[in-house]
Amino acid sequence: MTELGATGLRVGVAGLGCGGNSRLGQGTGLTHDQSIALVREAMDLGVNLLDTAANYRTEEIVGAAIRAVPRESVVICTKATIRDGKTLFPEEHLLASLDNSLRALGTDYIDVFQLHGVPPWAYAHAVEACLPALAKARAEGKIRHLGVTETAPHDHNHEMLQHTVADGHWDTVMVAFNMMHQNARETVFAQTRPQGVGTLVMFAVRNVFSRPDHLRAELEQLAAAGQIDADLTTPEALHDLLVHDGGASSLTDAAYRFARHEPGVDVVLFGTGSHEHLRANVASINRPPLPEADREKIVRLFGHLVGVGLDLPDRLRQPDAKA
Repeated sequence: MTELGATGLRVGVAGLGCGGNSRLGQGTGLTHDQSIALVREAMDLGVNLLDTAANYRTEEIVGAAIRAVPRESVVICTKATIRDGKTLFPEEHLLASLDNSLRALGTDYIDVFQLHGVPPWAYAHAVEACLPALAKARAEGKIRHLGVTETAPHDHNHEMLQHTVADGHWDTVMVAFNMMHQNARETVFAQTRPQGVGTLVMFAVRNVFSRPDHLRAELEQLAAAGQIDADLTTPEALHDLLVHDGGASSLTDAAYRFARHEPGVDVVLFGTGSHEHLRANVASINRPPLPEADREKIVRLFGHLVGVGLDLPDRLRQPDAKA
Protein backbone atom coordinates (compact mmCIF):
# COMPACT_ATOMS: atom_id res chain seq x y z
CA MET A 1 0.00 0.00 0.00
CA THR A 2 1.05 3.57 -0.59
CA GLU A 3 -0.43 7.06 -0.26
CA LEU A 4 -1.80 8.71 -3.37
CA GLY A 5 0.16 11.93 -3.28
CA ALA A 6 -1.02 14.10 -0.40
CA THR A 7 -4.67 13.03 -0.67
CA GLY A 8 -4.55 10.81 2.40
CA LEU A 9 -5.96 7.95 0.30
CA ARG A 10 -4.21 4.62 0.98
CA VAL A 11 -4.07 2.63 -2.24
CA GLY A 12 -2.48 -0.47 -3.65
CA VAL A 13 0.31 0.18 -6.14
CA ALA A 14 -1.61 -1.87 -8.73
CA GLY A 15 -4.71 -0.04 -9.95
CA LEU A 16 -7.36 -1.62 -12.16
CA GLY A 17 -7.92 0.37 -15.33
CA CYS A 18 -11.47 -0.19 -16.57
CA GLY A 19 -11.02 1.20 -20.07
CA GLY A 20 -8.30 0.61 -22.64
CA ASN A 21 -8.56 -2.11 -25.25
CA SER A 22 -10.34 -4.57 -22.98
CA ARG A 23 -12.79 -2.49 -20.92
CA LEU A 24 -12.89 -5.23 -18.25
CA GLY A 25 -13.41 -7.80 -20.97
CA GLN A 26 -16.39 -6.01 -22.53
CA GLY A 27 -14.24 -5.43 -25.60
CA THR A 28 -13.20 -9.07 -25.77
CA GLY A 29 -16.48 -10.88 -25.31
CA LEU A 30 -17.09 -11.17 -21.57
CA THR A 31 -20.63 -10.87 -20.29
CA HIS A 32 -21.66 -8.17 -17.83
CA ASP A 33 -21.58 -10.66 -14.95
CA GLN A 34 -18.19 -12.03 -15.99
CA SER A 35 -16.72 -8.53 -15.94
CA ILE A 36 -18.18 -7.94 -12.48
CA ALA A 37 -16.51 -11.17 -11.33
CA LEU A 38 -13.21 -9.94 -12.76
CA VAL A 39 -13.39 -6.71 -10.73
CA ARG A 40 -14.27 -8.66 -7.60
CA GLU A 41 -11.29 -10.97 -8.06
CA ALA A 42 -9.06 -7.91 -8.44
CA MET A 43 -10.34 -6.61 -5.10
CA ASP A 44 -9.76 -10.04 -3.53
CA LEU A 45 -6.14 -9.75 -4.71
CA GLY A 46 -5.74 -6.45 -2.88
CA VAL A 47 -6.52 -4.00 -5.68
CA ASN A 48 -8.48 -1.17 -4.09
CA LEU A 49 -8.15 1.59 -6.72
CA LEU A 50 -10.55 1.25 -9.65
CA ASP A 51 -10.18 3.75 -12.49
CA THR A 52 -13.12 4.11 -14.86
CA ALA A 53 -14.72 6.87 -16.94
CA ALA A 54 -18.03 7.89 -18.44
CA ASN A 55 -16.64 7.16 -21.90
CA TYR A 56 -15.55 3.62 -20.98
CA ARG A 57 -19.12 2.46 -20.33
CA THR A 58 -17.88 0.34 -17.41
CA GLU A 59 -19.11 2.44 -14.48
CA GLU A 60 -22.16 0.23 -13.92
CA ILE A 61 -19.91 -2.85 -13.80
CA VAL A 62 -17.69 -1.20 -11.21
CA GLY A 63 -20.75 -0.10 -9.26
CA ALA A 64 -22.14 -3.63 -9.20
CA ALA A 65 -18.77 -5.05 -8.12
CA ILE A 66 -18.22 -2.68 -5.20
CA ARG A 67 -21.63 -3.40 -3.65
CA ALA A 68 -20.03 -6.51 -2.17
CA VAL A 69 -17.53 -4.50 -0.07
CA PRO A 70 -17.67 -1.53 2.32
CA ARG A 71 -17.59 1.68 0.27
CA GLU A 72 -14.65 3.06 2.26
CA SER A 73 -12.53 0.03 1.34
CA VAL A 74 -12.25 1.07 -2.32
CA VAL A 75 -10.97 4.19 -4.05
CA ILE A 76 -13.14 5.02 -7.05
CA CYS A 77 -11.69 7.22 -9.78
CA THR A 78 -13.79 8.24 -12.76
CA LYS A 79 -13.59 10.87 -15.47
CA ALA A 80 -15.62 13.27 -17.56
CA THR A 81 -14.73 14.74 -20.93
CA ILE A 82 -14.70 18.48 -21.42
CA ARG A 83 -14.79 18.56 -25.22
CA ASP A 84 -15.92 16.93 -28.42
CA GLY A 85 -13.11 17.48 -30.89
CA LYS A 86 -12.45 21.21 -30.79
CA THR A 87 -15.81 22.03 -29.21
CA LEU A 88 -15.51 22.75 -25.48
CA PHE A 89 -18.37 21.75 -23.20
CA PRO A 90 -19.95 24.18 -20.72
CA GLU A 91 -19.83 23.47 -16.99
CA GLU A 92 -23.40 22.13 -17.07
CA HIS A 93 -22.25 19.21 -19.21
CA LEU A 94 -19.48 18.40 -16.73
CA LEU A 95 -21.84 18.45 -13.74
CA ALA A 96 -24.37 16.29 -15.59
CA SER A 97 -21.62 13.78 -16.33
CA LEU A 98 -20.69 13.72 -12.64
CA ASP A 99 -24.29 13.07 -11.59
CA ASN A 100 -24.61 10.30 -14.19
CA SER A 101 -21.41 8.71 -12.90
CA LEU A 102 -22.67 8.79 -9.32
CA ARG A 103 -25.86 7.02 -10.40
CA ALA A 104 -24.04 4.43 -12.52
CA LEU A 105 -21.56 3.67 -9.76
CA GLY A 106 -24.26 3.57 -7.11
CA THR A 107 -22.32 5.81 -4.75
CA ASP A 108 -22.76 9.17 -3.05
CA TYR A 109 -19.23 10.38 -3.78
CA ILE A 110 -16.29 9.93 -6.15
CA ASP A 111 -12.89 9.63 -4.48
CA VAL A 112 -11.02 11.15 -7.44
CA PHE A 113 -12.97 12.90 -10.19
CA GLN A 114 -10.78 13.56 -13.22
CA LEU A 115 -11.04 15.64 -16.36
CA HIS A 116 -10.49 13.14 -19.15
CA GLY A 117 -7.79 13.54 -21.79
CA VAL A 118 -7.23 17.30 -21.62
CA PRO A 119 -5.03 18.57 -24.47
CA PRO A 120 -2.75 21.58 -23.85
CA TRP A 121 -4.97 23.93 -25.84
CA ALA A 122 -8.02 23.11 -23.65
CA TYR A 123 -6.32 23.50 -20.29
CA ALA A 124 -7.33 27.15 -19.83
CA HIS A 125 -10.97 26.07 -20.21
CA ALA A 126 -10.42 23.34 -17.62
CA VAL A 127 -9.25 25.93 -15.11
CA GLU A 128 -11.51 28.84 -15.94
CA ALA A 129 -14.81 27.06 -16.63
CA CYS A 130 -14.56 23.59 -15.11
CA LEU A 131 -12.62 24.12 -11.90
CA PRO A 132 -15.20 26.45 -10.24
CA ALA A 133 -17.97 23.93 -10.98
CA LEU A 134 -15.87 21.09 -9.58
CA ALA A 135 -15.04 23.09 -6.46
CA LYS A 136 -18.76 23.53 -5.83
CA ALA A 137 -19.38 19.80 -6.32
CA ARG A 138 -16.59 19.04 -3.88
CA ALA A 139 -18.10 21.41 -1.32
CA GLU A 140 -21.36 19.48 -1.72
CA GLY A 141 -19.59 16.21 -0.93
CA LYS A 142 -19.91 14.67 -4.39
CA ILE A 143 -16.14 14.70 -4.98
CA ARG A 144 -13.29 14.16 -2.55
CA HIS A 145 -10.32 14.96 -4.81
CA LEU A 146 -9.73 16.43 -8.27
CA GLY A 147 -7.51 15.06 -11.01
CA VAL A 148 -6.66 15.55 -14.66
CA THR A 149 -5.43 13.14 -17.33
CA GLU A 150 -3.34 13.86 -20.39
CA THR A 151 -3.94 13.00 -24.06
CA ALA A 152 -0.86 10.77 -24.16
CA PRO A 153 -0.74 9.93 -27.91
CA HIS A 154 -0.99 13.62 -28.79
CA ASP A 155 1.02 15.22 -25.96
CA HIS A 156 4.28 13.27 -25.88
CA ASN A 157 6.11 15.94 -23.91
CA HIS A 158 3.45 16.26 -21.18
CA GLU A 159 2.90 19.92 -21.98
CA MET A 160 -0.52 20.03 -20.33
CA LEU A 161 0.65 18.33 -17.14
CA GLN A 162 3.56 20.71 -16.75
CA HIS A 163 1.01 23.53 -16.41
CA THR A 164 -1.19 21.38 -14.17
CA VAL A 165 1.41 20.58 -11.55
CA ALA A 166 2.73 24.11 -11.49
CA ASP A 167 -0.61 25.78 -10.73
CA GLY A 168 -1.55 23.63 -7.74
CA HIS A 169 -5.23 23.13 -8.60
CA TRP A 170 -5.21 19.33 -8.88
CA ASP A 171 -4.67 16.53 -6.38
CA THR A 172 -3.73 13.85 -8.93
CA VAL A 173 -2.53 13.51 -12.50
CA MET A 174 -2.59 10.59 -14.92
CA VAL A 175 0.54 10.32 -17.04
CA ALA A 176 1.99 7.98 -19.64
CA PHE A 177 5.29 6.33 -18.69
CA ASN A 178 6.98 3.14 -19.87
CA MET A 179 10.34 1.58 -20.69
CA MET A 180 10.48 3.41 -24.03
CA HIS A 181 8.74 6.62 -23.02
CA GLN A 182 10.52 7.88 -19.91
CA ASN A 183 10.48 11.66 -20.26
CA ALA A 184 7.92 12.12 -17.46
CA ARG A 185 10.84 11.54 -15.11
CA GLU A 186 12.08 15.09 -15.69
CA THR A 187 8.95 16.88 -16.90
CA VAL A 188 6.33 15.54 -14.48
CA PHE A 189 7.66 13.50 -11.54
CA ALA A 190 10.29 16.10 -10.70
CA GLN A 191 7.38 18.45 -9.95
CA THR A 192 4.76 16.09 -8.52
CA ARG A 193 7.07 14.57 -5.90
CA PRO A 194 7.87 17.78 -3.95
CA GLN A 195 4.33 19.14 -4.37
CA GLY A 196 2.50 16.02 -3.17
CA VAL A 197 0.51 15.50 -6.36
CA GLY A 198 -0.60 11.89 -6.74
CA THR A 199 0.39 10.05 -9.90
CA LEU A 200 -1.47 7.35 -11.81
CA VAL A 201 0.63 5.81 -14.59
CA MET A 202 -0.95 4.59 -17.83
CA PHE A 203 0.62 2.95 -20.92
CA ALA A 204 3.11 1.01 -18.78
CA VAL A 205 2.48 -2.02 -21.01
CA ARG A 206 -0.46 -1.75 -23.43
CA ASN A 207 0.18 -3.39 -26.81
CA VAL A 208 3.84 -2.57 -27.17
CA PHE A 209 5.12 -4.96 -24.48
CA SER A 210 2.33 -7.53 -24.59
CA ARG A 211 2.06 -8.16 -28.34
CA PRO A 212 5.21 -9.37 -30.14
CA ASP A 213 3.97 -8.12 -33.54
CA HIS A 214 3.47 -4.63 -32.14
CA LEU A 215 6.85 -4.60 -30.40
CA ARG A 216 8.62 -5.91 -33.51
CA ALA A 217 7.11 -3.14 -35.62
CA GLU A 218 8.11 -0.50 -33.07
CA LEU A 219 11.69 -1.79 -32.82
CA GLU A 220 12.13 -2.00 -36.60
CA GLN A 221 10.80 1.52 -36.99
CA LEU A 222 13.12 2.85 -34.29
CA ALA A 223 16.17 1.05 -35.72
CA ALA A 224 15.43 2.33 -39.22
CA ALA A 225 15.36 5.87 -37.80
CA GLY A 226 18.68 5.29 -36.03
CA GLN A 227 17.11 5.69 -32.59
CA ILE A 228 18.14 2.29 -31.20
CA ASP A 229 20.97 -0.16 -31.86
CA ALA A 230 20.52 -2.36 -34.92
CA ASP A 231 20.90 -5.50 -32.78
CA LEU A 232 17.74 -4.62 -30.81
CA THR A 233 15.24 -4.95 -33.65
CA THR A 234 13.40 -8.04 -32.38
CA PRO A 235 11.31 -8.88 -29.32
CA GLU A 236 13.66 -11.83 -28.80
CA ALA A 237 16.64 -9.48 -28.41
CA LEU A 238 14.82 -7.42 -25.81
CA HIS A 239 13.67 -10.60 -24.08
CA ASP A 240 17.26 -11.85 -23.86
CA LEU A 241 18.32 -8.52 -22.40
CA LEU A 242 15.84 -8.49 -19.52
CA VAL A 243 14.48 -11.99 -18.92
CA HIS A 244 16.93 -14.12 -16.95
CA ASP A 245 17.42 -15.75 -13.55
CA GLY A 246 17.16 -13.00 -10.99
CA GLY A 247 15.65 -10.62 -13.55
CA ALA A 248 12.21 -10.33 -15.09
CA SER A 249 10.07 -13.36 -15.88
CA SER A 250 8.74 -11.80 -19.11
CA LEU A 251 8.81 -8.51 -20.99
CA THR A 252 5.44 -7.63 -19.50
CA ASP A 253 6.81 -8.33 -16.04
CA ALA A 254 9.83 -6.13 -16.77
CA ALA A 255 7.64 -3.31 -18.06
CA TYR A 256 5.35 -3.28 -15.03
CA ARG A 257 8.22 -3.47 -12.54
CA PHE A 258 10.19 -0.74 -14.31
CA ALA A 259 7.23 1.64 -14.15
CA ARG A 260 6.16 0.66 -10.64
CA HIS A 261 9.51 1.43 -9.03
CA GLU A 262 10.20 4.73 -10.79
CA PRO A 263 10.52 7.42 -8.09
CA GLY A 264 7.41 9.58 -8.24
CA VAL A 265 5.03 6.83 -9.38
CA ASP A 266 2.23 6.09 -6.91
CA VAL A 267 -0.04 3.70 -8.84
CA VAL A 268 0.49 1.72 -12.04
CA LEU A 269 -2.76 1.09 -13.88
CA PHE A 270 -3.33 -2.14 -15.77
CA GLY A 271 -6.23 -3.36 -17.84
CA THR A 272 -7.39 -6.91 -18.42
CA GLY A 273 -10.23 -9.08 -19.60
CA SER A 274 -8.72 -12.29 -18.28
CA HIS A 275 -8.47 -13.77 -14.80
CA GLU A 276 -5.07 -15.25 -15.68
CA HIS A 277 -3.69 -11.92 -16.86
CA LEU A 278 -5.24 -10.18 -13.87
CA ARG A 279 -3.31 -12.38 -11.46
CA ALA A 280 -0.08 -12.07 -13.44
CA ASN A 281 -0.32 -8.28 -13.70
CA VAL A 282 -1.00 -7.77 -10.00
CA ALA A 283 1.88 -10.11 -9.13
CA SER A 284 4.31 -8.23 -11.39
CA ILE A 285 3.40 -4.80 -10.08
CA ASN A 286 3.86 -6.03 -6.51
CA ARG A 287 7.26 -7.63 -7.16
CA PRO A 288 10.58 -6.02 -6.12
CA PRO A 289 12.43 -3.69 -8.50
CA LEU A 290 14.34 -5.05 -11.45
CA PRO A 291 18.05 -5.61 -10.84
CA GLU A 292 19.75 -2.23 -10.87
CA ALA A 293 21.95 -3.28 -13.80
CA ASP A 294 18.83 -4.04 -15.87
CA ARG A 295 17.16 -0.77 -14.91
CA GLU A 296 20.29 1.10 -15.95
CA LYS A 297 20.29 -0.72 -19.30
CA ILE A 298 16.71 0.34 -19.95
CA VAL A 299 17.50 3.97 -19.13
CA ARG A 300 20.71 3.96 -21.19
CA LEU A 301 19.28 2.24 -24.26
CA PHE A 302 15.80 3.74 -24.34
CA GLY A 303 15.75 6.81 -22.08
CA HIS A 304 16.02 9.19 -25.04
CA LEU A 305 12.93 7.81 -26.80
CA VAL A 306 9.66 9.74 -26.75
CA GLY A 307 6.15 8.55 -27.54
CA VAL A 308 6.89 4.84 -28.06
CA GLY A 309 4.01 2.57 -27.11
CA LEU A 310 1.40 5.34 -27.10
CA ASP A 311 0.11 4.68 -30.60
CA LEU A 312 0.34 2.11 -33.37
CA PRO A 313 3.62 1.97 -35.30
CA ASP A 314 3.28 2.94 -38.96
CA ARG A 315 3.47 -0.65 -40.26
CA LEU A 316 0.42 -1.66 -38.21
CA ARG A 317 -1.79 1.27 -39.11
CA GLN A 318 -4.82 0.80 -41.31
CA PRO A 319 -4.82 3.09 -44.36
CA ASP A 320 -7.68 5.13 -42.92
CA ALA A 321 -6.46 5.08 -39.30
CA LYS A 322 -6.49 8.41 -37.54
CA ALA A 323 -3.27 9.79 -36.13
